[in-house]
This record gives sequence, C-alpha cells and structure tokens, in this order.
Amino acid sequence: MAKVVVVVSGGMDSATLLYHILADGHEARAISVDYGQRHVKELDYARQLCEGVGVAHQIADLSAINPIFGNNSLSGRDMEVPEGHYAEESMKQTVVPNRNMLLLSVAIASAAANKFDAVAYGAHSGDHAIYPDCRPEFAEAMDQAARLCDWNPIELWRPFVHMDKGQIAKRGVDLGVPFEKTWTCYKGLERHCGKCGACVERKEAFAAHGLLDPTEYAE
Repeated sequence: MAKVVVVVSGGMDSATLLYHILADGHEARAISVDYGQRHVKELDYARQLCEGVGVAHQIADLSAINPIFGNNSLSGRDMEVPEGHYAEESMKQTVVPNRNMLLLSVAIASAAANKFDAVAYGAHSGDHAIYPDCRPEFAEAMDQAARLCDWNPIELWRPFVHMDKGQIAKRGVDLGVPFEKTWTCYKGLERHCGKCGACVERKEAFAAHGLLDPTEYAE
C-alpha cells in the first residue's frame, strides 16, 4: 500500500482516479488548485467527492497568478469558450500554459511535506493532441523531477495515460463513481452547457460504452 496525493479537479477523470486509487488499497489525500479558472465551481464538486469517500482535501489558491496565463478561454474572461468537438483546432484556445506543471508541482510539494510516496493525476490519451502537458513524455519528465526534488523520492502515477475518456467512464461506472456529482463544463454556468468541447467529450465518453449519462445539460 502506498500513500498517494491525488490531484482532484472535480471532473470525471480525477473522480475516477480517486476511486481507482482507493480501490487498489492505497491511502489517499486530495489536492485541488484554484488558478482563477472560469469554471472554478469544479472545486466545490472536488470537495464533495472527497467528503463522500472520507478523503482529506485541500485547495491551493494560486488565483493571484492568473494574469500570467495570457489570453485563453479557461483562465481568462475576454475569450469565449469554443464549442464543438474536442479535437478541433479551436479547442487549443482552452490551453492554459504549463498548467499541469504548476498543479503537479503543488501536489508534489504536498506529498513531500506529508511524507507521501506518490502523486497521481488523470491525464489520458484523448488529451494528447490538444494539451502538450498531458503527453506521456511530459509525465515521464515530471516523474523524474519528482524523484529528485526531495530527499524522499516521490513517484508520479498516471494510470489512465494510455486510456481514452470512454474507457475511464467505464472504469468509473465499475467503481461506483457518482458522475452526477462531477463537473466538466468549461463555461462554469448553472448547468453543463452541452456544447463546449469538454461537454461534447463527456457525452461521447458515456455513449462509447452505452453508459447512462447522469449529467443535466442546458442543451
């Protein structure tokens, strides 16, 4: 059994990751990051998910650094969130520069401070084309850095890196993840918009395996 800090955003992938880590018998604590994202309400879902399984949860407030991310539709407010399929060129407008390195650095610091063995995050194969910091090569480099940043080596776990979101959804259903208590939509409105790339991908993930989608969409 290992002691693992799980990066929990409040979305489908990280919720499944949290349940996956617990199902494997590991001890977990969770961390979420407020970087000034438009859909900051995802952090409330992260908190509720962690409370539901009795896992300690912290939110790191990095919102003050929001201006350094420049003009993108997730951390900024001047650019509209693009709609349509996730793989389209327009979805690159949702790239927050170097976001995963920042999130992972905070999680690794938490692991070091609490003498934990590993950090886990939910990057998957569907993200590779759009988000460079979800590529296996990036994760491997971060794993090497995590092993060197503290006197006690910390591993970086990415169990879903070769899976697609449909496979993650199937794994989540098998684990009993309450997907109705997760948040995906980039617009961060009262309900999932059903049109942004994240919502489209969420719909496709459930449909890929004929799974019931419990999400309430505005459209």
